[in-house]
Amino acid sequence: MTPSARLSAAIEILGDIEARRRPAADALKDWGLSHRFAGSGDRAALAGLVYDTLRRRASARWLMDSEAPRAALIGMLALQRGETIETLDALFSGERFAPEPLTEDERKALAERKLEQAAPDIQADVPNWLWSSFEAAFGEDAIAEGRALAERAPVDLRVNTLKASRDKLLAELGPLHASATPLSRWGVRVPLGPDGRSPAIQSEESFQKGWFEVQDEGSQLAGLVAAARPGEQVLDLCAGGGGKTLEFAAAMENKGQVFATDSDKRRLAPIHDRLARAGVRNVQVRTPRGSLPIDDLDGRMDLVLVDAPCSGSGTWRRSPDTKWRMRPSSLADRQKDQATVLKAGARAVKPGGRLVFVTCSVLPEENDASVKAFLADHADFTAAPLSELAKGAGLSAFARFGSSGGTGLQLSPHRSGTDGFFIALLHRA
Repeated sequence: MTPSARLSAAIEILGDIEARRRPAADALKDWGLSHRFAGSGDRAALAGLVYDTLRRRASARWLMDSEAPRAALIGMLALQRGETIETLDALFSGERFAPEPLTEDERKALAERKLEQAAPDIQADVPNWLWSSFEAAFGEDAIAEGRALAERAPVDLRVNTLKASRDKLLAELGPLHASATPLSRWGVRVPLGPDGRSPAIQSEESFQKGWFEVQDEGSQLAGLVAAARPGEQVLDLCAGGGGKTLEFAAAMENKGQVFATDSDKRRLAPIHDRLARAGVRNVQVRTPRGSLPIDDLDGRMDLVLVDAPCSGSGTWRRSPDTKWRMRPSSLADRQKDQATVLKAGARAVKPGGRLVFVTCSVLPEENDASVKAFLADHADFTAAPLSELAKGAGLSAFARFGSSGGTGLQLSPHRSGTDGFFIALLHRA
């Protein structure tokens, strides 16, 4: 496919996403199935165009003074990729498979409208109804945080210390220009390629050997704060595919016991292969059958991790379409889910034990507010100060990452160079 033909296809896919309010991944997959002539390079380029447009949807639409998929794509090309009217003319030529030439209105918008004149939520590419929450979280840095969440994310890896050291992994991945992450002592960062694509990291021999797992540095830091120790009894209550379960097992040196479960057994299914590849021997997977199978763990756990249901606003770099599909009712639903899972996790914590509450969200309603509501109903729990969280992770830098409500840490792309994560450490008396 020519570059111009890819633009025409991207406009078609964006129209499908808009009309049917469907996930971008589904629309891209369906387009690929019905256009089998498109090669892997074409499909990757299309995904980049579509996701970049969704990252900048609000600002691109404002720039072009139009909500049409074509306008959003043109606006993104100008804002995100630095295309000029001259280069756009060559791409939008109207020739075979190319989009129609730029209209006079489009030319005028590109020449005259300046993003700095737009409202703050548009400059930040944050849904308008969420802007007050975003400002509450980040204050004067809110626009910068929104823009950081509209960029592409690097690929972060966590070395599996049961099988390799970080230095050994860095040497192995040297050809990929890998480097140590700035905050996590277990992290390795692999930059995106010149075309903005992620490297095929899971095809590496070191991955097949179990030397590392793909895990954002922010998620790794949540595990460091939890500070699972050899010999402890640990419950990963919302384990999903098992990223933090694997992190705990390595930190515990395969000593003690990690119980991993999730309310959705489909999310939990990949954990078995991952455990085997990583050489983990101290994890007991509890697949749910109607309800969470943890009643026998009440009051026995040194550590319970609640990686709670949330909006996923901290992962907008990776899933930009989700921010435009969010609705106020879904945010309220996630808060109810959090209260339920926190209550379940609290029962499993033994006296003197700790409960770690984590979300991949940057919204105070899902973070500080949920912690404060939990503490109001559980007088035997207290929130640890930031200094303790920093000590557990071995990072004095955490002092500057305190959340706006003061109950935990708020990580974010602009602030910490990670996805958006909230982390609170709660002690049971």
